[in-house]
Amino acid sequence: MMMMKLSYLGSALFLVLSLVSVFVSGSEKRLPILSFDEGYNQLFGDDNLVLHRDGKAVHLTLNERTGSGFVSQDLYLHGYFSASIKLPADYTAGVVVAFYMSNGDIFEKNHDEIDFEFLGNIRGKDWRIQTNVYGNGSTSVGREERYNLWFDPSDDFHQYTILWTDCKIIFYVDNIPIREFKRTASMGGDFPAKPMSLYATIWDGSDWATNGGKYRVNYKYAPYVTEFSDLILHGCAVDPIEFSSKKCDTTQSLEELSTTITPSQRMKMDSFRRKHMTYSYCYDQTRYKVPPPECVVNPQEAERLKKFDPVTFGGGRRHHGKRHHRTRASRAETDSI
Repeated sequence: MMMMKLSYLGSALFLVLSLVSVFVSGSEKRLPILSFDEGYNQLFGDDNLVLHRDGKAVHLTLNERTGSGFVSQDLYLHGYFSASIKLPADYTAGVVVAFYMSNGDIFEKNHDEIDFEFLGNIRGKDWRIQTNVYGNGSTSVGREERYNLWFDPSDDFHQYTILWTDCKIIFYVDNIPIREFKRTASMGGDFPAKPMSLYATIWDGSDWATNGGKYRVNYKYAPYVTEFSDLILHGCAVDPIEFSSKKCDTTQSLEELSTTITPSQRMKMDSFRRKHMTYSYCYDQTRYKVPPPECVVNPQEAERLKKFDPVTFGGGRRHHGKRHHRTRASRAETDSI
């Protein structure tokens, strides 16, 4: 396993290497793509992590022996974090692919986290995406949302992006915003506010990932390989103990990313959520008799989500690597696919 190395810079680090055009808040930006060795280290999985295209692409494999994963060399306070991902095909029940930010290895009792989780399925059923946010160790309040997609994510590469500022988090799929999570005073410390690393993993989530554990990973279909490319780390790299939010957020490159969603983007986001969102914690009356304080309840949305099956809960570890030890307190799971 590659040795972990953190370079604490105290001010923003923006490496201009090969560039990719992305759309942030309605305008085109050209952001740097890092090769694996320039921005990441292997987290776990030994030879289940393989580099391609001179380190510009990474294949992560899950087999009977282990999953695999990688992690950014630096910790970041806010920024734009993105990857093009192609998921495994065929029978993928129990398989979890995660693209996320966390600081659980440093702040074990009060960690922050921002998640994309891709949940496999039985043959003939589609992958599902789950997003989630934790702040200051608030794992007792899961803020999951779950969606279907308008495409098959195992057919080709698609871009998944986390935009994190001091006041909001936006999740994008192919440059379309699918979720905007705003910081509110009523949340207190539940909004992620400490430096985090970026992670990518594939692992066995049989106990919870598909129908609450009804369908498990079947290793006769292994190896399961997920492919990553166009890796973007465009943020403020900091020392996790001595960091300045003000210094990061006044950096010009971050200020350019800290704009609002345009009216055109908001129309696309609203359309996506009407057509593809199947679960939101804000409407889960089993978990929360009163919705968490940041929720804005839409009666029409609440009525639409009633047609989907109720959720159950499971627990699981994201991986067995040594850098990020954490067991999630709860996960929202759909009872049926």
